[in-house]
Amino acid sequence: MIKDEWFTVQSIDNRTYAISEYGHWEKVHSFLLLGEERAALIDTGLGIDNIRRVIDQLTTLPVDVITTHVHADHIGSHGEFERIYVHPADEDWLINGIQGLTIEQIRKDMSRDITLPTPSAFNPSTYRPFQGQPSGLLEDGDIIELGNRRIVIYHTPGHSPGHISVFDEANGYLFTGDLLYDETPVYAFYPSTSPVDLVQSLERIAEIPGVKMVYGSHNTLGLDPSILEEVKRATTYMKENDLVKFGTGVHHFGHFSVQF
Repeated sequence: MIKDEWFTVQSIDNRTYAISEYGHWEKVHSFLLLGEERAALIDTGLGIDNIRRVIDQLTTLPVDVITTHVHADHIGSHGEFERIYVHPADEDWLINGIQGLTIEQIRKDMSRDITLPTPSAFNPSTYRPFQGQPSGLLEDGDIIELGNRRIVIYHTPGHSPGHISVFDEANGYLFTGDLLYDETPVYAFYPSTSPVDLVQSLERIAEIPGVKMVYGSHNTLGLDPSILEEVKRATTYMKENDLVKFGTGVHHFGHFSVQF
């Protein structure tokens, strides 16, 4: 397996890889899915180092970048790829800049609690998230054919207006971006987030049939699908108790939590 000073590459199976950034407090995961004709890269990480270096060691296939959402920790190396796709509701953020966070806050978040040496090219005082035109837009229900492997797009807003989740049907892998992960709260308290949409999106992914493993974009790599049963119970509780209206703070539900 690839050894890299910044990225940790882990094989999920012989056609699926997680590229993780454990040296940063956010513990971000990007995912490379290989088909027979194309590859899909789900997000491109923090941008502290260049994820393209790792991708080029894993595949020679043409790569389509699938953006779960336009936040700085998911679009860091977008500029290294020619084919970038995003949901229309996050398109403006990709082109004109991210709403809800100032550049000062983004730089502070990007540079704190780093435990590995960073490349000399990384300067937190001048760091700016990627901005650029996408190659195309992804709508709810879109199917991407990679060659004997297809992935399905689910529009799952809440954490951002254009947040998507990605389902690899044949393998049962559900990639949930920042909609669902463990250990730290899912954020729904920024001006650009929507607690109501977040709860509806959680309800939706909990009903996807055939999920065998859940891959969030932070913290633990790979969650047992039983977490979706926790999601069902949690969304019922949140709705019955009007937490989306009155539940300011962090609310814990088994293996995951939400901050409204």
